[in-house]
Order: sequence, then C-alpha cells, then structure tokens
Amino acid sequence: MHRPYVAWPHPALRRPAATVDEITPDIHALWDEMVRAMDSMPGVGLAAPQLGVGLALAVVDASTERGQAVRMANPQILHASVEDREHEEGSPNLPGVWAKLKRPRAVTIRFMNDQGIWDRRDFVGLWATSVQHQIDHLQGKMFFDHLSRTKRDMLIKKSKKHVQG
Repeated sequence: MHRPYVAWPHPALRRPAATVDEITPDIHALWDEMVRAMDSMPGVGLAAPQLGVGLALAVVDASTERGQAVRMANPQILHASVEDREHEEGSPNLPGVWAKLKRPRAVTIRFMNDQGIWDRRDFVGLWATSVQHQIDHLQGKMFFDHLSRTKRDMLIKKSKKHVQG
C-alpha cells in the first residue's frame, strides 16, 4: 500500500519541495512507498509531492523489466541536450488526461543517492523525460504548465469530467 496521490489543485503540487539534508531510514521507507505507488500506476516516475510529501525526493524507473528504480534526493539538471524528444505525459494527480511535450532527449542529473552520496548520472530517452517531469514536480510545476493557457484549461476541465465519471 501507499498513501493516496493528492488531487490537483492540492497545494502540495504547487509548493517547491524542501531540500533533503541526509538519507535516513524514514527517507528509505518513503522511497520504497514511492516505488510501490509508481509501479501501481503503472508509471515511470514519481515525486514525493505527488503523495502530499513536501520533500525533494523522486524515483524513476523507465526499464521494461522494472525493479531498476533510481532513488534521488535533491535532483538538479546539470546539462540538457539540444536535441528534443516528444512524449505524451500525464499524472495520477490529474487523472484521465495526457499531453505531448517536448523536452531535452538527454540530461545529466546531480542528486544525492540512496547511500547519501552525491552522484551524477546521464539519462536518455524516456528516462530523461521522466526525471525532468519529476524535477518539475519538485519545483511546484505540473506537466501542463508547459502548455498554452487554453490547452492547460482544457486538460483540467477534461480531467474533472473524467473523475466525476
């Protein structure tokens, strides 16, 4: 089990997440819960604010076999490729809707790993898209913030109808 996804427009989805100073057993337990939540979607990433937790924690697993989740605290983009990749993105916080977004095809990320050590890793393709999506969440942004106001409003309205049945 995992705590429920908070529904848009929950304030946790707009608040920048707090920096994590050290990796504790509580952080490990939260990461484990986040992986379960991500796998239950099924999704390729999750940020702590999506579960209403205001910490700069994210998990990403874009592998086909699963079980390859990268656990990140305080992830930051150090470098992004010039070449873009288009992918349809969505969120359990705004169910039933997706939008095609263009993001850099590859990124280099600096983050504190599950051992509490600062790490650096390159992500490409769907992994890169997912990690950028999670970093947006940690900054209080949603995927639809990359769209025009008209498209964003249409998505929110469509999701409300989806939720109401």
